[in-house]
Amino acid sequence: MVIQVNRLHVFTGHHDCVYTLAPAHHHAQFFSGGGDGMVVQWDLTQPNQGELIAQLPNSVYALHADTHHQQLLVGHNYDGIHVLDWQTKRELASLQLTAAAIFDIATFESDILVATGEGMLVVVDRATLRIKKKLAPSEKSARVMAINPRAGEVAVGFSDNFIRVFSLQDFKLKFEWQAHQNSVFALAYTPDFNFLISGSRDARLKAWDVTSAYGKAEEVAAHLFAINHLAFHPSGKYFATASMDKSIKVWQTADMKLLKVIDKARHAGHGTSVNKLIWSAHHDQLISASDDRTISVWKIHLP
Repeated sequence: MVIQVNRLHVFTGHHDCVYTLAPAHHHAQFFSGGGDGMVVQWDLTQPNQGELIAQLPNSVYALHADTHHQQLLVGHNYDGIHVLDWQTKRELASLQLTAAAIFDIATFESDILVATGEGMLVVVDRATLRIKKKLAPSEKSARVMAINPRAGEVAVGFSDNFIRVFSLQDFKLKFEWQAHQNSVFALAYTPDFNFLISGSRDARLKAWDVTSAYGKAEEVAAHLFAINHLAFHPSGKYFATASMDKSIKVWQTADMKLLKVIDKARHAGHGTSVNKLIWSAHHDQLISASDDRTISVWKIHLP
């Protein structure tokens, strides 16, 4: 089975590493944030015509588009979260949360969830921006979150190598286990919510069976260096991983079989660490962000 890959566009404009991406309410649009503090809106139908939404003084590791409220939540390192109206480019509100880095932001119903470099999961009321809970299960960074609305759970990957799963109702700890030999950087539920896929600084991918108390279902030596992120194809049949080894890899969800490697040598891919992915529903295009300050758009011709 030959899988053809075409790089469609390269978006430039960031002056430092591009650390994060977030899909917008419209499938063709997305946001990026990086080490230059810039938050930029892009449109896949208008290649490389980025629109600056905000310029912050420190790095941006976390972005979340709250499509229900048409707002963008930005994790501003060593400060807190900023709520932006991306259409008017105005800051609507901000909340001082932590003196540490903010690595991930998610929303569920009326809550904003924030994962911080202090090892905390902070729960913020969406309407009032008041802190409801601060959970500190680890002294090592909380790096990534994945939400399972079907089970009412949020899984959090930590730099102490553990995954911890909390109830989204009372935020009590339901499960915790040492998942990897190094920091857990990537985490996502399969679209049917039956499995949790994790990727780590140990370069391994693992699948955990949600229906059997997160027992290990699969393990793959996936990359040469840290796995930074993973994203599912809109169909759920495939997912892609981004790595510090400069490559993107495409996998079959059902059996975690490797289908394709996208790298600099074979596809004129990124020259440095690949940090974040979005697999857009806009013509199934895959978007990747890198330390090389660029964002690439890929068309992968899958079976």
